[in-house]
Amino acid sequence: MPFLGQDWRSPGWSWMKTEDGWKRCEYPSDDLEGNNNINLHLLNINDGEMYENENCCIPPTKSEKEQFNNTTKSQCNNNFYQEKWIYVHKESTRERHGYCTLGEAFNRLDFSSAIQDIRRFNYVAKLLQLIAKSQLTSLSGAAQKNYFNILETIVKKVLQDQYNPQLIRDLLHDLGSTLGMLVREADRCLLIGNTNIWISRLETILLWQEQLMNLQISPKLGDGPTLCDLPQQMKSNILFRLTDSWDIINLGQMTPSWHILSEDLHLWKVLCKYHFSEKMFCKDLIFTENGHIDWKLMFFTLEKYYPKREQYGDTLHFCRHCSILFWKDYQLALLCKDSGHPCTANDPRSCLTPVSPQHFIDLFRF
Repeated sequence: MPFLGQDWRSPGWSWMKTEDGWKRCEYPSDDLEGNNNINLHLLNINDGEMYENENCCIPPTKSEKEQFNNTTKSQCNNNFYQEKWIYVHKESTRERHGYCTLGEAFNRLDFSSAIQDIRRFNYVAKLLQLIAKSQLTSLSGAAQKNYFNILETIVKKVLQDQYNPQLIRDLLHDLGSTLGMLVREADRCLLIGNTNIWISRLETILLWQEQLMNLQISPKLGDGPTLCDLPQQMKSNILFRLTDSWDIINLGQMTPSWHILSEDLHLWKVLCKYHFSEKMFCKDLIFTENGHIDWKLMFFTLEKYYPKREQYGDTLHFCRHCSILFWKDYQLALLCKDSGHPCTANDPRSCLTPVSPQHFIDLFRF
């Protein structure tokens, strides 16, 4: 495994180019303040124009050197954190000290650009919801700030594009409950930052909830055919491809014809078999007055006791060979055969495992 850490020797000494080669700048001590031209004799330069062309100058003072060091380190940090992957290590090794935290992974994996991709939007929103339920206080101060910045971007995107507002309502509801409990029990739990900051965040959450509750989905008018103009068989095919129960119910509220199709028991039977195993719904069957199995009521009953199957357009991937968590760029993988991270395996594809939001959190539970 190659060493991926930062160079602790940076930025090192200052050097100057001379006719005899590169020479290290010697910083004068207090007793040599008057000999600022000591390096001019070292360069053996007779022509002043040649000295100007080489862009040499008097060695910097201590404050200038510290400013140069801070600038160099900040540039190194910016370049170091541009990668969209992170090495997940749970113990200290010779190359790496300490362990990787959830907050560090949250900052490094570039969720800000991931929410702009419609294939990754639901994945990031679900991850934020799980963090809000149980892992919010485990984030560092920088990670918490990044968390609420990403959440603000998500809310603005939903208000503008009107995309999946129900998911974000659930996210804000869980986050508001957690923040309310933390503010009430601030003296009992450890909060990073001032309590007034958390109160301000809670007020912002309540404001976002009000905006989403007042959100009106504006119909997009056009000259072409609408969903209501489709044949019955095509409407039925659309319903059978949906995996969210609330999407089926909302679609059934459009017209009476959509409502009849959304109440089809065979449709809910397929949905039950998709989300739950046969052992789950074969224990206690619910029947209608006509003696048929009420699959719609079965679905909502099973939903209370068992988790539903999660489906996302794109997820994070974990390389078992390199222990690296990363976003996989499928277009780049097809064009350049790039695995998305510096993998050293002979067949990187065989080492990849999709990571669900819950699995992402479990990776950082030590």
